[in-house]
Amino acid sequence: MTDSDQSSPTPENHGTSADYRRILNESARLLRANRPGEAIAVLEPLQADMPDDPDIAINMGGALILQRKWAKAVETLKRAVDASPENVLLWTNLAAAYLGRLETSGPKHQERAIAAYEKALWIDPNTPNVHYHLGLIYKQQGNLSRSSAMFQRALEINPNDRDARFWMERLSRQLVEREREKRQNRSQQGRDEEKRGLNGRSPDQSEQDS
Repeated sequence: MTDSDQSSPTPENHGTSADYRRILNESARLLRANRPGEAIAVLEPLQADMPDDPDIAINMGGALILQRKWAKAVETLKRAVDASPENVLLWTNLAAAYLGRLETSGPKHQERAIAAYEKALWIDPNTPNVHYHLGLIYKQQGNLSRSSAMFQRALEINPNDRDARFWMERLSRQLVEREREKRQNRSQQGRDEEKRGLNGRSPDQSEQDS
């Protein structure tokens, strides 16, 4: 047996081999360095042998998301999540792939992302960052109350989450302002209705009231 034969793991022992771990670690390093193309090149041979492996799919999906190849990321992560439905990271990455860019995402993309994030929370209610991302989606949808609740929950899980605190405080002010405007509108509507009622009286009624 040659040295290359000894160092190349078979599909059956990929999950415990040093080569498997080396490739995963190298791809993770490349992702942290924002080099998704190189990470994909490193992962592709391994994924060809193990297309359903959750750890490979997480890193590959992350690389594809960084490249904004949303559909391909969904395909990769969906296949893995079908094989490993209890893996929280697969669900959170799948949610990110479904969503794409929040600013340009449509209602269907947002609903699929919400469902995937909720699945992650069903597995682990304290999954980091999920409530924050749900808060952003609900904020984009204009559901400020739901969004604020998500940011509040994110802070309960991680009190040091400054982004969640920023948005929660900002939305709290907006909700107070919105409620104040509603009260003013109701008050103005009441005054307008009262004026219309007075102006709508007939001359006979006015004489009878005087």
